[in-house]
Amino acid sequence: MTRRTWTTGFRVTLGLVVAVTMVMPLVWMVTTSLREPGSVPPRRLEWIPDPVVWSNYRDVFDALPFATMAANSVIVTAIAVPLSVLCASWGGFAMSQLVPSTRRWLVALALVAAMIPTTATWVTRFVLFSQANLIDTWWPLILPALMGTSPLFALVYLWSFAGIPRDIFDAARLDGTSAFRTWATIAFPLVRPTTIAVTMLTFTMHWNNFTEPLIYIQSLDRQTLPFALSALFQLAPTDWPMLMAAAVMLTVPAVVVFLIGQRSFIESARGEGWLGN
Repeated sequence: MTRRTWTTGFRVTLGLVVAVTMVMPLVWMVTTSLREPGSVPPRRLEWIPDPVVWSNYRDVFDALPFATMAANSVIVTAIAVPLSVLCASWGGFAMSQLVPSTRRWLVALALVAAMIPTTATWVTRFVLFSQANLIDTWWPLILPALMGTSPLFALVYLWSFAGIPRDIFDAARLDGTSAFRTWATIAFPLVRPTTIAVTMLTFTMHWNNFTEPLIYIQSLDRQTLPFALSALFQLAPTDWPMLMAAAVMLTVPAVVVFLIGQRSFIESARGEGWLGN
């Protein structure tokens, strides 16, 4: 066998091992959610439990206002994710148009901000939101999206916009195109793979956000799904099938978004080239 064949075989084998490692916990979670209520997790993986019990999913809605919490998560995520993408792309595009010396200072500042532990800002944020009478509302969960959720997302967009030939922006400026229109009609469409990646990451961060709803939300009818899973574990810590049923319903949207985003990412990268180049 040639070296190229060995290399291809090794990559395929490594990919299968990684795929199995990632998929098996999901399979275990689904199979456990279909076991009899109150049963302990099996020592070995059961592909099809005997008997298959679907009532665990109904029991989740009986134990908690799960539908209301799911709707809260959908609303918060549907607002925060587009805002994060919009603001991060604006920040990245603005930095890409600056002179290199100023851009380097802003990049360094963004990296410093990204390295600050989130726990160091909890007290400050709580005081600010409390003074603004925003505690027990969704605003503390949505407002961080106005800063792009994370400084790293603005830097990702900066790197993407920097890959676009400068002559394109110069030509638009000579034609009298405004900065906003240049971003909307030229820059932003050319970095579609980056937008897809940032969308998937921000969706995961907001959908799985547990700490901030725990800190800022006090009413049960305004809580989100991660809190519901934690509350369910406190109510029934030994009912693993019901816990796994709730975990499945929390995980499925994230998996669906990942699959859709991955497909769009690959199609965009193949059809238009990386970053539009």
